[in-house]
Amino acid sequence: MIVSVIGQGLIWGILGLGIFMTYRILNFPDMTTEGSYPLGAAVCVTAITHGLSPIIATILGVLAGMVAGLVTGLLYTKGKIPIILSGILVMSGLNSVILFVMQSPNLSLLNQAKIHDYFRGLNLPNYFDTVLIGLIAVVIIITLLLLFFNTNLGQAYIATGDNEIMARSLGIKTDRMKILGLTLSNGVIALAGALLAQNDGYASVDKGIGVIVIGLASIIIGEVIFGELTLTERLIAIVVGSIIYQLLILAVIRLGFNTNYLKIISAVILALCLMIPQIKSKLNLNFLPDKEEL
Repeated sequence: MIVSVIGQGLIWGILGLGIFMTYRILNFPDMTTEGSYPLGAAVCVTAITHGLSPIIATILGVLAGMVAGLVTGLLYTKGKIPIILSGILVMSGLNSVILFVMQSPNLSLLNQAKIHDYFRGLNLPNYFDTVLIGLIAVVIIITLLLLFFNTNLGQAYIATGDNEIMARSLGIKTDRMKILGLTLSNGVIALAGALLAQNDGYASVDKGIGVIVIGLASIIIGEVIFGELTLTERLIAIVVGSIIYQLLILAVIRLGFNTNYLKIISAVILALCLMIPQIKSKLNLNFLPDKEEL
């Protein structure tokens, strides 16, 4: 069970990496996440059931997520719709797109090829194939993100999030950077959806409900535990935070809590993690000596 949770935590960490690109770098939450995640799963599973290889199906799922992010970016930058509303509009619209793609509310991969099949020849113990797939995907995504962030384009993207007015004064097309960020971010998120759909054995139209909470929890837990980090360390911390979050959920289930209430439990865990920095700062202030004592 622990190995399975670690494997799923690695794949959920990909979701956290995708959300990091908008939530932490561009400084806004992207609600498209809850649409692009199940879209990636739906496109991937549908492609597999139509005879395509799992790898090609996964790539198609990523491309579908990127298109969803592109639409959000265009609504936000060209349509001048606030980012929250842009994300909600696309997320809502994707519900119908997913139903159109799958032609049903859910679609099973029973007796179908999955990306896990490529590792059967290794005779790995149960669930170790999920861990290996998660590790490979995480290493690839983190490597590509670091390569991107160290290019001139990547630096312009980071500068847009740090100080948009200054970036614009330097000649950076900030709207293009936002569109680029939303496109890439949702592609990464869709990858997580495609991989988890193959791991779970099905795709569902309601699979994306609440996933933004899981991604944010991965980011916040990693930041709370590890504190100030370099960019590389932050990306790794997100994945570690995702694994810790999944272990916390497992602990909650083992304690006998009803699994029907996992969404509210997830929200409580995230709320507590968000409050920890404030609690720490208040405790530090309380321990500081008064001016009179000095």
